Amino acid sequence: MTTCVYPGSFDPLTKGHLDIIERGAKLADQLVVGILVNANKQPMFTLEERMRIMRAAISHLSNVKIVPFDGLLVDFLKEQGAKTVVRGLRAVSDFEYELQMAQANRDLYPEMETIFLVTNVQYSFISSSVVKDILRHGGDISHLVPRASLEVIESITGGK
Repeated sequence: MTTCVYPGSFDPLTKGHLDIIERGAKLADQLVVGILVNANKQPMFTLEERMRIMRAAISHLSNVKIVPFDGLLVDFLKEQGAKTVVRGLRAVSDFEYELQMAQANRDLYPEMETIFLVTNVQYSFISSSVVKDILRHGGDISHLVPRASLEVIESITGGK
């Protein structure tokens, strides 16, 4: 059984993230979406809220599971019985960062591989940071996040 891991903070999940999840799910028997708990960052949404947002969006994917994690990605991979990481790339700047991370992780866990999926062009400008900024200013994010996730986000934030 092939297991791949797609890690991220998903604060919040975007249409770009969902695109990578759907495509990544086709590459493996099981895709584990690892929601990172980073003590050095203050997320807009709690871990529980991010998991609710994610669950709403992926309910149609039977081979995807959501697991929170902290610490090193390579340790999480080993815990999940995975040797493959899936990452999305929007721009060259993403590639430079992701390449360094992939090389550092492979140094720690030589058996692992990283698969880069190029984001569909219609999602290339979307990031969680953009979504959070629009949310903070009361803007409309309906075109940036999956519909099912939008309903959860609105229930958490009290509207827009």
